[in-house]
Amino acid sequence: MSEPTVIARGVGVELGGVPVLRGADLTAAPGEVVAVLGANGAGKTTLLRCLAGLQRSEGTVRVLGRPPADTPDFWRDVAWAGDEPAWYPGLTAGEHLELMRAVHGPGRLEADRALELFGLAALADRTPPSLSTGQRQRLSLATALLRPSRVLLLDEPERGLDTGFRDRLAGLLAAYAADGGTVVMVTHDAGLARGARPLVLEAAA
Repeated sequence: MSEPTVIARGVGVELGGVPVLRGADLTAAPGEVVAVLGANGAGKTTLLRCLAGLQRSEGTVRVLGRPPADTPDFWRDVAWAGDEPAWYPGLTAGEHLELMRAVHGPGRLEADRALELFGLAALADRTPPSLSTGQRQRLSLATALLRPSRVLLLDEPERGLDTGFRDRLAGLLAAYAADGGTVVMVTHDAGLARGARPLVLEAAA
């Protein structure tokens, strides 16, 4: 069995003295898709932010053998799609993907292929602010999957997506894992969770 790429042991977070995550454990290996599930307030997004090095926590967190950190070194191997990104003013959807490829180097997809897979080919010359919420979500996911990475962290990737595209996304994530990547995602979508190994969090309070 492959060595785990993501390990969390006894992870806890308090905000303003209030526990929002308590004693969370998670292990994910190459080739796995893990769905973090639970009621609102269970700390799902907080756990994901701990894995991304964006939230300080108690306990042990290791991603690719080292503590996660918001550094260029870390982000060379880890891709994140959470809140909607800050788009570059004046750049089109296609140019955003080309820029991602120029910065990170050749990845899993060419920009043109990513536009096709994410249903954005006809929108390549439009700027993100002119797109619908669902179209911008697809662009955000395309930028994450376009670039080279070994771990993919997704926070509610189904937001704004129609049922048909959610099915396509499930296939894209399965292909990423089959290629040796590790996916950890927070989701409320039963279809996305169906092909993943579930981790259910209970409320900390």
